[in-house]
Amino acid sequence: MGVDLQGLLKEKVFILDGAMGTMLQEKGMGPGECPELFGVNHAEILADIHRQYVDAGADIIETNTFGGNRYKLAEYGLADRVGDINAQAVRIAKSAARGKALVAASIGPSGRLLRPMGDVGFDDLYQVFSEQIVACEKAGADLISIETMTDVGEARVAAIAALSNSRLPVIVHMSFESGGRTMMGTDPSTALIILEALQPLAIGANCSGGGRELIPVIAEMSRLASVFLSVEPNAGLPTLVDGQTVFPDSPEEMAEYALGLREAGAAIIGGCCGSTPRHIKAIADTLRGLPPGRREKQKWFALASRSQHIILGPDHPLAFIGERINPTARKKLAEDIREGRMQMVVDEARRQVAAGAPVLDVNMGVPGIDEARAMARAVTEIQAAVDVPLSLDSTNVEALEEGLKNFVGRPLINSTTGEAKNLEAVLPLARKYGAAVLGLCLDEQGIPEHAAGRVEVARRIKRRALEAGLREEDIYIDCLVKTASAEQSQVMETLEALRTVKGELGVGTVLGVSNVSHGLPAREILNSTYLAMAWAAGVDLPIVNPFDERMMDATRGAAVLLNRDPACSQFITRYREWQASAGEKAGLRHAVCRQCNIPDLISRPAVTGEGESPARGVEEKGTGIEGQGDKEIEDPLYRQLATMVLEGEHNAIETLVNRALEELARDPLEVVNQALIPGIEKAGELYDQKVFFLPQLMMAAEAMKRAFTVIRPRLKDSQQVQRGTIVMATVEGDIHDIGKNIVCVLLENYGFRVIDLGKDVATERIIATAEQEQADIVGLSALMTTTMPVMKRVIAGLKEKGLACKTMVGGAVLTLEYAQSIGADAYSRDAREAVRVAQKLLG
Repeated sequence: MGVDLQGLLKEKVFILDGAMGTMLQEKGMGPGECPELFGVNHAEILADIHRQYVDAGADIIETNTFGGNRYKLAEYGLADRVGDINAQAVRIAKSAARGKALVAASIGPSGRLLRPMGDVGFDDLYQVFSEQIVACEKAGADLISIETMTDVGEARVAAIAALSNSRLPVIVHMSFESGGRTMMGTDPSTALIILEALQPLAIGANCSGGGRELIPVIAEMSRLASVFLSVEPNAGLPTLVDGQTVFPDSPEEMAEYALGLREAGAAIIGGCCGSTPRHIKAIADTLRGLPPGRREKQKWFALASRSQHIILGPDHPLAFIGERINPTARKKLAEDIREGRMQMVVDEARRQVAAGAPVLDVNMGVPGIDEARAMARAVTEIQAAVDVPLSLDSTNVEALEEGLKNFVGRPLINSTTGEAKNLEAVLPLARKYGAAVLGLCLDEQGIPEHAAGRVEVARRIKRRALEAGLREEDIYIDCLVKTASAEQSQVMETLEALRTVKGELGVGTVLGVSNVSHGLPAREILNSTYLAMAWAAGVDLPIVNPFDERMMDATRGAAVLLNRDPACSQFITRYREWQASAGEKAGLRHAVCRQCNIPDLISRPAVTGEGESPARGVEEKGTGIEGQGDKEIEDPLYRQLATMVLEGEHNAIETLVNRALEELARDPLEVVNQALIPGIEKAGELYDQKVFFLPQLMMAAEAMKRAFTVIRPRLKDSQQVQRGTIVMATVEGDIHDIGKNIVCVLLENYGFRVIDLGKDVATERIIATAEQEQADIVGLSALMTTTMPVMKRVIAGLKEKGLACKTMVGGAVLTLEYAQSIGADAYSRDAREAVRVAQKLLG
């Protein structure tokens, strides 16, 4: 159907259809049955559902392919039918649409987790999503609707696969939890910044509760969005009434919320779980003839990591790029990279973030190595340790692409030049992966001597970038400073070019500052002075050493004078005790980690160079981790081990545990109680405080697991750390298990013996295993409303057997009230709470 969606969405709100699973269940699909195969085998039922939504007023109907990817279909033994099942589903929808509605191919999550939390990488997911999307387009789908994504990393892969392998418009929906973040900790603004850079048709949210819960999510996205916004709320949060799952929002209530969603900025509105053709008709009748909420195109210069973002510009704090992850003239760091350890790389990342760096440059340019492989590993290890945007620094195109694949967020590519061959190689990467790109004012003739020449190179870079499909906000320019020692007359040309680029080209600006002082004494004086001048000239992201306190002083001072530090609050906090005669105060040297908002956790000197002393301005601090009895851990070794657990240093912790046990002859049980358990408990506390999110908690659990692999063989039988036996299962008829798997990982690493029975587990098997293993707790998971009643049968069966085990239940659709109504002993809403609940149940 040749439709100008971009044009139409400016004129009218488009109506999506409602739930498919709800309708299929009403038509006889049984618990645990493959929805996609049921639809193909009962084409008349599926077609009738589609027709009901079209007749209700839906402008877009979605295919019955939500779980049609290879990983999901493999769970039913259908991996070899991906193309066939998706194609048939599209054809059924097209026939039912009768030309009255567009057909969107529904693309749901894979059911797998990206590394390092899971076992799949970018290429794995890209191939799986591409296979499904190509089949849907070939069968005649009009657009792609990516839905219910709880990890922005997976959503990003799916969107890249869709935009790279089809010509169809793409909508990307995230699923948010009650706290306003996804399961993996991404807030709506950060998700919007990451996904909008890929330039889909629309971005939004689905599931995530009802319209009431999604209005603030859409409103937050609307504040930054230039793309259209799409939303599919549930018909409220489900409850159990007389043994039946009921979604409480009536068609009239959903229609009222639809008005609020439109006002918040949504241009595409439909329904998710529990919504029916009656709900969609009420929404369509209410919104018919209304234009989308008024929104103007916005331009934001922004970078993002998985769970936070930075926005650059006059109304936002000053930001810079930390330059320290660069092996040039740093032999020890180069050796660490060459041998693939990455421990110094990760340590350098942590120290820079602790010193206040909001973005980190990552350079793996060590001669003779596989730079692409090193970049992939460095990016993976760094983002497991700190949560900040990255600048991927390489002239190696393969290395850049590996970094772009493995970084979950919106990074900066550092860099390209005005040379045609470089632009041809780098710009397509920025467009495909949603990255910003840094262009150097350098071409085949070198660096122009005068500002006008550099501005001309910048114009050429901008023009080529726009032709490659990038936006102005994707483009940054470095006007390149020359050394004052060799070309003193050129120094101010850089600032003149910077002012022109900033004022006339409408792009971002970057500047590598420290080159200005090369070959001169007292470099920090020249660097900090030049940085202050660059701030005044309009630089957005200087590249600096965050351990150079003069540079940091100049930045904090510039923030005040440029009105980028409201009420001078940050400056006052930092310098309230400063004295000119002393220059330094202990209170000024306290490094605070931006990652977790707590003091640097172990005594690690900040390395400023090979053989150099710790940098002024970074204090060596003891840990904030407490040991048994809520006392601070005094033993430096145990303090370091606890911090390794907290920071998820799974690669290095085994070596230190071995040293503790063998060289230092520490007692294994003491290591567990005085170091490992305090570390994982602190991680749990920070998760509860919303300082850590699920990725950080899982990395801490992984470090704990690695440590236990070394310790467990050395523990006597009487010393084995075992807090109880827990049998875990996703109940019969339900094949969702990501949440349950995460719970199992955390429980194991808190010392519980976990027997994971998997998914779609028969009631009789759960009960038999609980009896045989003498379980202390049986944990039950369900994500589908139709399988929730199975939990009640399991709990009743355990009681009939007279088993003394406790029961705890969880899952996205569950509530505390439901858990109480079926006789469960406890309910947990997430993995961390499951640990606390298990501890409480066992006293």
